Amino acid sequence: MSDIIVGLDIGTTKIACFVGRKNEHGKIEILSMGKTESHGVTRGMVSNIEKTVNSIKEAVRQAQESVEGDLTIGVVNVGIAGQHIKSLQHRGMYTRNSTQEEISQADIDALIDDMYKLVMEPGEEIIHVLPQEYIVDGEKGIIDPIGMSGVRMEANFHIIAGRIAAAKNIQKCINKADLEVEETILEPLASAAAVLSDEEKEAGVVLVDIGGGTTDIAIFHGGIIRHTAVIPFGGNVITDDIKEGCTILQRQAEALKLKFGSALASESQENEVVCIPGLRGREPKEISIKALSGIIQARMEEIIEHIYYEIKNSGYEKRLIGGIVVTGGGAELNNINQLFEFVTGMNSRIGYPNEHLGQSATNEVLTSPMYATGVGLVLKGFETNERKNRSVAAVKSHSKRTKGSFFDKLLEKGKSWFEEDVE
Repeated sequence: MSDIIVGLDIGTTKIACFVGRKNEHGKIEILSMGKTESHGVTRGMVSNIEKTVNSIKEAVRQAQESVEGDLTIGVVNVGIAGQHIKSLQHRGMYTRNSTQEEISQADIDALIDDMYKLVMEPGEEIIHVLPQEYIVDGEKGIIDPIGMSGVRMEANFHIIAGRIAAAKNIQKCINKADLEVEETILEPLASAAAVLSDEEKEAGVVLVDIGGGTTDIAIFHGGIIRHTAVIPFGGNVITDDIKEGCTILQRQAEALKLKFGSALASESQENEVVCIPGLRGREPKEISIKALSGIIQARMEEIIEHIYYEIKNSGYEKRLIGGIVVTGGGAELNNINQLFEFVTGMNSRIGYPNEHLGQSATNEVLTSPMYATGVGLVLKGFETNERKNRSVAAVKSHSKRTKGSFFDKLLEKGKSWFEEDVE
């Protein structure tokens, strides 16, 4: 099969593999997916390589078997998250050799590549270099400088870095599962590709991806990424709180959260009660739904306070017309939107990952926000392919122009010599 992209979401609660391709209309379709429980990942980081490898192999096997015809998955785009992720702003500069030629994709690539050479703290490496706006010969606020003339090209960059060991562990797990990594992508960027529209990114929007172990944040304004952060709390802390507060087993706490959980205690009835089977020989336990929602609301408010702090810290709080888009498994909690609006005072909606996909049978399954990162990894994979193709096309066209101009000059020179001899 040609033009197949595979996204592998290695999460705290699940490992999911998505196979995508472009249809004849240029729309991306998810052909198949495989999903299994994640046993070797804690707060977005690999904590047990063997268990993670087994889960990856199972998810990939399921995805391969679900596709019609023969498909062997060998290369994947993988997500990275965890509290070790940090972001910083930096300005880079590149002086071009030619004043005659227009600025090309090759010049931009050279400027971006130069940013990867920045010296980071020991044990850290740069994961993404994201250009925000360019400055050409002192002219500011340029979003796309290709085709312009100029010698001195500068850019403001949003740089995302993480721990080398965390990235190496992911790489090791992928290789042990007999796969190769095409690209490592920050998970909130992948989720943003799946659930945000270009209009929202232009107007200003906060993407909040509530996963099992972490909550990822990405803030966009003017169509450009402005701020990223990873909060080391997710759905698992809520489950732990329910387990402790109701003195029940972890799996019972998770089932209660999924089936009866609400982010607003005031929306639950006083007299609603759910019965949990007791351990062998013990009485069943009755749990009030209102008390359950109270436990969930307390922890969710704490997570939202952290998110709101990051929004204020970004400096874009008053300029986010698009409000907040909540996705990830945590977005499935009842009344989550109302709690976000109550705590932050900003508009909120749930982000579903099938908004940018073409119609296919598999897309029916992808209506859950928990698949945002996996679908986004496929979308980002196609984006990268297009960018690479543009770069190759630009280099070819540049070499053709250079070649043409060289022969033109040579012909002109020969013509002038010939005319001198005739005289």
